[in-house]
Amino acid sequence: MHIIVCISNVPDTTTKVKFSSENTSFDDSGVQWIINPWDELALTRAMELKEDTSNAVSNVTVVTVGPAGAEPTLRKALAIGADDAIRVDSETGDAHFVAAQLASVIKNGEFDVILCGIESSDYNGSAVGGMVSEMLDIPSVSAISGLRIDNGEVLITRDIDGGREEVSVPAPFVGVVQKGIAKEPRIAAMRGIMMARKKPLQVVPVVEAEKLTTYQEYVMPEPKAPCKMIEADNVKELVNLLQNEAKVL
Repeated sequence: MHIIVCISNVPDTTTKVKFSSENTSFDDSGVQWIINPWDELALTRAMELKEDTSNAVSNVTVVTVGPAGAEPTLRKALAIGADDAIRVDSETGDAHFVAAQLASVIKNGEFDVILCGIESSDYNGSAVGGMVSEMLDIPSVSAISGLRIDNGEVLITRDIDGGREEVSVPAPFVGVVQKGIAKEPRIAAMRGIMMARKKPLQVVPVVEAEKLTTYQEYVMPEPKAPCKMIEADNVKELVNLLQNEAKVL
């Protein structure tokens, strides 16, 4: 069984967001890039499945769409334990463009399980995984919080309203994972970092795909209003502010 994990190269969540060119583009100067947290959890679970000798997982591949600057992020994924990596040589576009690139790579390989994080921490679109499954014409399962393999059968745990459900799905399929798929993201050990330098990283050309979304301008959110302190026994003033200013009552 061959698993491929789609990862996004995103700014560290502590990054101070800045824009350039009259707020029409993201200013990435000085930005620390990381593996998208949800994708990192998916990769961690893929590695756990491979390391469990009762499973038939033989290989874990990671793939991303991005320029050469994204390769350190792929190398980190290799250091965590992935066997090989693929980079589609292109600037990232909207969800449709990225999904088309990923689908092209997956279509040209023999992958049984395709894992994607539920969203990326930069645009939070939650669309790529579903688009990939449609482009490949294979099943997809969303909201995955548990994934195991029992006698060659893939069993998935999903969080639903009021509880959880367990379903089985035939391979190949796209799994869209969320928190809970792994307890903590795996940290690369020194041995893994050294081995990552020798692992294969394939660069493939971009395929033609339409970008359906354009961005006219980026705008920072309005700053939050200063905190108002109210005396503990001044309930009347608290209710007044909640009703007439915050408008939550």
